[in-house]
Amino acid sequence: MKQEDKIILINYKREKAKQILDEVSSHIKNNYLATAMNRIYYAGFNMVTALMLIDGFSSSKHSQLIGKFNKDYINSGIIDKDIADILNLAYRKRTAVDYHDFTIVVEEEVQLYYEKMKKFIKLIDEIIENKLKSL
Repeated sequence: MKQEDKIILINYKREKAKQILDEVSSHIKNNYLATAMNRIYYAGFNMVTALMLIDGFSSSKHSQLIGKFNKDYINSGIIDKDIADILNLAYRKRTAVDYHDFTIVVEEEVQLYYEKMKKFIKLIDEIIENKLKSL
């Protein structure tokens, strides 16, 4: 992929992540808690996809992408585990909500994940912005 196309895709994924995150409050307000949890995860997934694209890594498999992110950014100490763990938590909860019947989701939990994901996305977006300056 040409550098110019890569930057376009990275910025598209960043904006998509922010747009998805913006949807969450209306889902919570309307008591669509499972949908809100799904969107919380996908906001993080899209932002991490953008970050990993800068590093030259892409995968359609969520577990591979998260594993590589964990290795490169959490295990290496670049990003604090307490902040970044929301991606792993949201992935597990989203999987449960989407694939397991009768998974219970409560508003307080969704709200907590939402607040943590907003901080996570802001941090990742700042990292991406700094990395883009050096491309």
